[in-house]
Amino acid sequence: MNWKDVRVLVTGAGGFIGSHLTEELARRGAKVRALVRYNSRNHWGFLEELDEGLARRVEVRPGDVTDSGLVRELVRGQEVVFHLAALISIPYSYAAPESFVAVNVRGTLNILEACRRHRTAKLVHTSTSEVYGTALYTPIDEGHPLQGQSPYSASKIGADHMCESYHRSFDLPVAIARPFNTYGPRQSARAVIPAILTQLLAGAKALRLGSLGPARDFNFVEDTVEGFLAVAAERSTVGQAVNLGSGTAVRIEQVVRLSQRLLGAKVPVVLERARVRPARSEVRLLLCDNRKARRMLRWKPGFSLEEGLVRTADYLRLHLKRYKTHLYNI
Repeated sequence: MNWKDVRVLVTGAGGFIGSHLTEELARRGAKVRALVRYNSRNHWGFLEELDEGLARRVEVRPGDVTDSGLVRELVRGQEVVFHLAALISIPYSYAAPESFVAVNVRGTLNILEACRRHRTAKLVHTSTSEVYGTALYTPIDEGHPLQGQSPYSASKIGADHMCESYHRSFDLPVAIARPFNTYGPRQSARAVIPAILTQLLAGAKALRLGSLGPARDFNFVEDTVEGFLAVAAERSTVGQAVNLGSGTAVRIEQVVRLSQRLLGAKVPVVLERARVRPARSEVRLLLCDNRKARRMLRWKPGFSLEEGLVRTADYLRLHLKRYKTHLYNI
């Protein structure tokens, strides 16, 4: 798809994946309207890192997806909407489930209603592999049952079903992109890969983690962005959910060993209860069946885990202060 001068709204544009998607759309010539969460500091999240040339193609709008009037205003005139705004922390969802319903379900409803009202040509909604819960079979295809194993995953299932209902009820041209475990530059250290890398880069004498046993289907953020763009461009994705994953599961223990080798930093691992996910929320294995994406989108990941770790470490090395590494026991 030629994105030049296409009017695009990205919600959650200041976040990890959203900022990379916004940046790539601007690089391809799209006219991007970027919703970032309002704050009193007028900080635009990771969009602060956009270079001056790309920034000129991005209209940054602070706000919140829970405000239906604002959402209607933002969607007006946009041809494509990428909806990424969400609360995503699994542990925090146990403390504040009402907030997750408000943002992830009600916020998605606001986007759907606005796109319906303004006859948006395509809406791409962001799901998560967490909606599958503990796998009943692997690899996990799009037909796998959705299982709410945490308040977070339940809120995302609710949002996914709202999207499905708006397609079936109102013929809304909405597609669901369901990325597996995305990692890369700008990701928070609440995620396991930056948690490992920042500790190693800071010279920690012990690597403090929650669990080494779970296995994840890790995907570099640039590959995930390509998947989002492909979902938007392909007409047949309307009314469909599409998994975006590599088809390979890697145990956290393997990521630790590879990271230590790449950075030349071999330190002992200390498991801490405080870093373990809430009881019964842990998913031991996430392994993507990506045949639908390969067939429908001609999409497949281009980065190996080693390549992605190197690029992520290069970024983190330059931004260690942001990750509060002075709090590590070094």
